[in-house]
Amino acid sequence: MNAKKILAMILALCLMLMATACGSTTPQSQIKGDLNNNGQIEVGQEGVDVEVNLSDVHMDAAEAFAAGHWEALFTPVQIEGRALDMLNFDLTPTAEEKAAMEKEPAYGKPVVYMMSDGCTSGPTVADDLKYYTEAGLTADGLKGMSVVEALGTGKATVAVNHIATMLVPITNGVDMTFVGGAHIGCKTLYVLNDSQYKTTEDLKGTNISVPNGIGNADYNITCMMLDADGINPQTDVTLMQVTADACVSAMERGEISACLLSDSFAYAMVKDGKLRAIRSLLDEDFAHNNCCVIAMNRTYVEQNPVHAKKIIQAVQKAHSFMRENTAEATQYLLDRGWNAGDFDMNVMLNGSMQFGTTDAFTQASLKQIVDNYLRLGLIQSMNNADEIMALAWRPVLD
Repeated sequence: MNAKKILAMILALCLMLMATACGSTTPQSQIKGDLNNNGQIEVGQEGVDVEVNLSDVHMDAAEAFAAGHWEALFTPVQIEGRALDMLNFDLTPTAEEKAAMEKEPAYGKPVVYMMSDGCTSGPTVADDLKYYTEAGLTADGLKGMSVVEALGTGKATVAVNHIATMLVPITNGVDMTFVGGAHIGCKTLYVLNDSQYKTTEDLKGTNISVPNGIGNADYNITCMMLDADGINPQTDVTLMQVTADACVSAMERGEISACLLSDSFAYAMVKDGKLRAIRSLLDEDFAHNNCCVIAMNRTYVEQNPVHAKKIIQAVQKAHSFMRENTAEATQYLLDRGWNAGDFDMNVMLNGSMQFGTTDAFTQASLKQIVDNYLRLGLIQSMNNADEIMALAWRPVLD
């Protein structure tokens, strides 16, 4: 028996001893919906009672489910230098900042943020907590547009969304750039719990669903997961679109073997014994990568560097609140309809995402993702990683 299996058995035993002390059951709250209405943010299942056994030991997806302690997947891998601490930061502009802001074209105009919920709600939370006001700014929310269209046309100033949604459009000339790190995790590859598929290796020769379509975020993320395990996403499997709400039925009919889903959407089906995770952005090798980042209109950043800095300080202060006060922040989000479902579930999921990452962590993460996208052919319009980084990464914090 190899060392990895022995470690998994030891961790499983520890988790079994802890489980009885940590469980709780709470009915789900009423789902209030997706503020940005673009299909990127999915919510959990209504009307399902859940029980969460929190763990202080991380296990990767396949190991956690094999050991019968799937909740261990959502204990984040601890990585030094990942967390950006802005919780007690004074956002008030200095005299020098105020003088500089008065000379920038954006002075006196509201920050327009993409209104969103769940894991991309940082800019919305920043407004609700009056962080933009503290930073000497006014703010308006925008919804009903895709993040690429809103930022690219300048109709929105700032948003949080998937790297996988925005990186390729940036290389195709869309006028936006990444300015800070939002969080890790949030997407996982699921199979039917009673299926024969135990690892991604078992998926060779099968169909896998990427719910928001070929060439979009789910496709790019799935390609990265498969590639990390030595599986060619173009030749070893067939990626196809089946919407998230139809994935389970498609798996039961044998049309697909697996589906990439947001963890909040899949949660109730996991708890009900319907689904099982085999690969996740929360796995240790992906815990060094951002899933979502803060993005801004690139022209705005170039013309208004001090405004951009104050905006990102406000959003990152909101992220620090969400990370450092997970239970309080979860209740706050539930009360406003920006999280949906059971309180304990959301505490676990929100805690797993480690909101607010440092520029150093985000830059290293983005560089690795750019290299992988180029190697996999996901980026077609540019072929130089340094040029892509110069276009896509414009950190604004001092």
